[in-house]
Amino acid sequence: MPLQPDDGVSESLRRVHFVAIGGTGMGSLAGLLHARGIAVTGSDLRLYPPMSTVLERWGIPVFEGFAAERVLDPAPDLVVIGNAVRPDNPEARAAIDEGLSYLSFPDALYRHAIAGKHPVVVSGTHGKTTTTSLLGAILLATGRDPSLLVAGFAFDFDGSFREGRGEHFVVEGDEYDTAFFDKTPKFLHYGARTLLITSVEFDHADIYRDLDHVKQSFRDLVARLPSDGVIVAAHDYPGVRDVIDGAPCRSVGYGLETDAPGAWRATDLSTGPETTSFDVVRDGRVMLRARVPLFGRVNVENALAALATASELGVPLAEAVEALAGFRGVKRRQEVRGEARGVTVVDDFAHHPTAVAASIESLRARLPGRRLIAVFEPRTNTSRRTVFQADYVRALEDADRAVLRIVAEGPLYSATGPVTERFSSQQLAIDLAAAGTASVALEEVDAIVDHLVRECEPGDVVLVMSNGDFGNLWERLLQALASTRATLPRSSRSREAP
Repeated sequence: MPLQPDDGVSESLRRVHFVAIGGTGMGSLAGLLHARGIAVTGSDLRLYPPMSTVLERWGIPVFEGFAAERVLDPAPDLVVIGNAVRPDNPEARAAIDEGLSYLSFPDALYRHAIAGKHPVVVSGTHGKTTTTSLLGAILLATGRDPSLLVAGFAFDFDGSFREGRGEHFVVEGDEYDTAFFDKTPKFLHYGARTLLITSVEFDHADIYRDLDHVKQSFRDLVARLPSDGVIVAAHDYPGVRDVIDGAPCRSVGYGLETDAPGAWRATDLSTGPETTSFDVVRDGRVMLRARVPLFGRVNVENALAALATASELGVPLAEAVEALAGFRGVKRRQEVRGEARGVTVVDDFAHHPTAVAASIESLRARLPGRRLIAVFEPRTNTSRRTVFQADYVRALEDADRAVLRIVAEGPLYSATGPVTERFSSQQLAIDLAAAGTASVALEEVDAIVDHLVRECEPGDVVLVMSNGDFGNLWERLLQALASTRATLPRSSRSREAP
């Protein structure tokens, strides 16, 4: 259960230190507390944009590496410990051993930000960041003055958090575990009263054994809803229907295919140069036509989820639809980084096979008729195992070309048993070539940039997918393309998979 709020505890905070501040949730909470005038510091091994950029912009001091003295001299009022922190971390160890006040990130977020508000938790394997941002933007544009914390940079909020005076706190709810001293999922700690579930698939193979294990966490979340709460659920996904069965409160479905009574449905999708339009249908009746500046079926699902949830929170549909059209998007979610030599470079956070396939499908809708080169870095604990080896073939085969990064082998954290088989980018390139998608696997970012410069033609779209910084590939590619005056002859380009 979430921690109970302590009256006045937030007001008593003068100095807070974040151990592993670079995570999007950790950095966002740090920014929220800093905006209140609290002295915030943090430490981490390595930071990368967008969090490194915004922490610097906010003026929050961040130390490289970990050292016990940072929490001992002087001791802060609170130490917030991220879920990337191991039990032997010197700062976490010092805080615990010396009896300092410490909390996990989700408990700190609940106690010092969410408590006293109506918690609106957006959960699911995919689409959480976009949907959280969409819902927050609708509530903001319709005068509800919401609070928000999202695991990404939302352009509507010029950042990843907002502290409003309205009754709602919209938070992205992650199923990953909380901390080394608390292995429960983070989303259990937010006291959800309104819950949105976008999808339930297998992920996080380092902490979950299988899909049933993942589903159990979502069932635990559903079971904690109060009787007067509500669940907005993506009925098109079997995993979602499974976990809401027996819910203690009312549930409302949504989707593109569902025919459940009372469910929200999007039909008659139409893509234009800047937006996707669709009819909002309920109980067989077209209620309004909506427009969102996003593309692809998955993003229509996300937009529909935000409209359905906003309606449950009391926003008239006409107001919500009008606000939806003004959505400004999220950094690193199909973000166009620039164009050089007629080549458009797009940055995306996709790393799960379902998200990779959705990103490709979305760009096809957004930029029809253009050759699409997918560049993928398997960086997560899950993607570096064989669990999705075959799924990535299906996810990437709709690209015209694929460039895969070979990630150097290193230790993989696992709470589910030893890792015996590793994902192979080389094998994926071979399998993609056999499926008809010319592919290459390369290790160094410089080699990937060189390959793309040789390969790209004016009109091409390069979709770069990674949940890390990928060695700043986007900027390096744009610079390299800009410095090359003309395309090389087609005969000089590499076409073969290794």
